Amino acid sequence: FCSVDTDRSGYISAKELKQALMNSNNSSFNDETCMMMLSEYMFDKTKTGRVDVFGFSALWTFLQQWRAVFQQFDRDRSGSINSNEMHQALSQMGYNLSPQFIQELVNRYSARGVNRVLQLDRFIQVCTQLQSMTQAFREKDTAMTGNVRMSYEDFLSGAITRLM
Repeated sequence: FCSVDTDRSGYISAKELKQALMNSNNSSFNDETCMMMLSEYMFDKTKTGRVDVFGFSALWTFLQQWRAVFQQFDRDRSGSINSNEMHQALSQMGYNLSPQFIQELVNRYSARGVNRVLQLDRFIQVCTQLQSMTQAFREKDTAMTGNVRMSYEDFLSGAITRLM
């Protein structure tokens, strides 16, 4: 904690977190993933955009768990996840998504200049957003049919609440 808290404030900011976290290709974690992890929906219980030592400890555990999942599905040990590996990962997590949809996900979340692969930070971002959206869907799918009927505003409200 002390080595990441560079300004000695007793808290970790998104900037400090970004400086501390690296992908396997030595790139820093992207801003969106750092902000997402510090958001009120995850580890920033005080809603200040930063975490204390307890929040950081929970965040660190969260990261290690996701790193283990990432490494499990990085079959070619490239340090990144391609669409085939992502399909295997999401299938094992219980998502029944088409290869075409997963390719779109990988293309959308790939870092600029990186050909259709996900680094750890983007993998975490995609998976946690899928979990969040799935939870929102399940809240509406009370009969567990895999289908819901909702207004466009209801959809947007759920998306905004969970993704922003």
